[in-house]
Order: sequence, then C-alpha cells, then structure tokens
Amino acid sequence: MENEMLIAEDLTLLMMDDKSGAIAGEATLYYTLGGAVLVELGMGGYISADPNDQGFNGVKVHAATGRAPSDPVLRAAQDKVGERVRGVQTLLIEIGTGMRETVLDRLVERGVLRQETKKTLGLFRTTSTRIADTGHKKALVEQVRAVLMDGAEPDERTAALTGLLSASGTLPTLHRSIPWSGKVYKRAKELEQTMWGAEAVNAAVLRTVAAVSVGTAAAVTN
Repeated sequence: MENEMLIAEDLTLLMMDDKSGAIAGEATLYYTLGGAVLVELGMGGYISADPNDQGFNGVKVHAATGRAPSDPVLRAAQDKVGERVRGVQTLLIEIGTGMRETVLDRLVERGVLRQETKKTLGLFRTTSTRIADTGHKKALVEQVRAVLMDGAEPDERTAALTGLLSASGTLPTLHRSIPWSGKVYKRAKELEQTMWGAEAVNAAVLRTVAAVSVGTAAAVTN
C-alpha cells in the first residue's frame, strides 16, 4: 500500500522554516524534489537502473513494465521515465522542474500548509506559505532525530528522507531540533552513501543530488 504523503512532500516540510515558510536549498530544490520522486519510484519497484549502464548524464534509468503507481505525481514521473532511456541527471531536471509548486499545492490541499495573501502599500499582492499543521512535521523530525542521535534503525522511508536531506546539504538547517555535530554528519552520510547500495537508481540519485548541492554551495561562497 502506498503512503498518502509523498516523500517529496515530507522532505519539503522538513526543509521549510516554520515561521517564514522559506525552503532551505532553494537553488537546487528541483534536483532534490526530483530526486525524492525518483527514490520513491525506485523503492516501489516502478523504475530500475543498471549500475554498469552509464552515460554522460549518469546511470541510465528504465521504467518497469506492467506496474504503475496510483499517485498521479508518481505516475506522471514514471511515464516520463518510460518515454525513452535517459541518464539520472537528465531525469532529475525533467521531473524536478515545477515540482516545488506541485508539492506546495498538494500540501495546501491537505491542510498541512496554508497560503496567505496580503497587500503591500494597498497595491501589491504578495502570497506567503506557512505550516498550518505542525504536528506532522514534528513527527517527521522526531523520526529523523531518533535515527541520527539515538541510534534507532530507520525504516526505508525514514532512511530515504534522511539520505535526501544529507545529499541536499539542508540537514544542518534542522539544528534547533537536531543539533548539528560530527556524529550526526557521519550517520547521515552513512545513510546517504550506503543505505541504497542495493538500489542502483537511488544510489545514483543521491550521488547526483549531493554533487550538485556541493557544487552550488561552492559557487555561492567563492
């Protein structure tokens, strides 16, 4: 049975600041959310990859035949994969582009987020997004915290969330709830780099997201 909430939705909540509604890692968010969708498809067996079949844009990804996810976002992504065989980096861009708006709209429909429209100087309308239901996010943070700080063994979904947070470089933004330390960094990297060894597509996704995030961070600081 598929989860009602997508990994991409839970990931967005974890990266979102409760007060401002700002999402950490905006510069590479399309990569991260595209990666979350591909990871979820990989977990469900809807796509696959052969680690020995690599091109310029990374491991080539294939859609599974005869099986389709019920969620429309996942189904559309699987259809995209099925159009033709492409490298994982290309798919991250194609699937991730526009995913931010899709995920936010879904979270608003679920009542987890709320959108507020205000007028500035009585003329200009601005729309902001805030977390309306903090309970769900708190539960997610506790699951990740237990894995990173208390040594809990993660289920597949929590491992995916933690690995994506680590790969995206946004895990330190949760420092108020999960104090950043060498121990936390090491455990998160373990999940990012080794938890997905059996799933070539997920390993490729996390490697690519991490490489892009590191490259963007270096460009910003130089």
